[in-house]
Amino acid sequence: MSILLIPIAPLSKTKSRLRDCFSTEQLKELTIAMFKDLGNKLTEVNCYDKKIIYCNSRKILELANDYDLVGIKENLTTPSKSFDKVIEDLNDIAIKKYNASQTVFSFLDLILITKKNFYEINDLLGQNQIVICPAIHSAGISVLGRNPPDIIASYFSDPIIPSLLAQFKNAIKYKIDKFAIYDSFRAGFDIDIKEDLVLAYEYLKMFDLKHTNVFKFLKKNLRLSLKKRNPLNNRSFEIIERG
Repeated sequence: MSILLIPIAPLSKTKSRLRDCFSTEQLKELTIAMFKDLGNKLTEVNCYDKKIIYCNSRKILELANDYDLVGIKENLTTPSKSFDKVIEDLNDIAIKKYNASQTVFSFLDLILITKKNFYEINDLLGQNQIVICPAIHSAGISVLGRNPPDIIASYFSDPIIPSLLAQFKNAIKYKIDKFAIYDSFRAGFDIDIKEDLVLAYEYLKMFDLKHTNVFKFLKKNLRLSLKKRNPLNNRSFEIIERG
């Protein structure tokens, strides 16, 4: 069984790094927009035996039914679990309840990811023990596939080493030789910080995705743009308020 797993933070805690850009209600609206766009894509993805949404929020779990996704309610704890613990718990559910032979973790904020990306990642995982799509703007991971699903732990919560480097380091440590990097701009772009919002708005236009819920949300609510600090340097820019 090949299973796609998508953990989603509760709506009350969603996208906390963007609280200086949007109100709490707007962040909830953005999350729901991302979910609807993802749901629309996944209705056309048939390479997984199950597609599971793991979240504590009733609204997200109700929406999951609209897209024929399996919704599983996450039990929150005090103190909150680390992200690696959330990943472990969901992975265990996939193994014990659904007899998963391989799992793919993807995330809600990969707003450019395509149907083709999901198929290619699943095919690649059939030939490898680990498949990783690196995040574009960090040393992080946007998609993690494991075959079998318990071959190695995830390392999103390492206190010192970024997740991409930690995962690779431990794959070497445990002598996992069938390790593949899935190289994709669209599968590797996520929305995490203010800069990502501005780029997301522009990329959605470039990829002719102006019909999406996320684009419509950003068009209505985003009041930011990028400006180069130095005319000769594309790597140095500032975020400015736009009219």
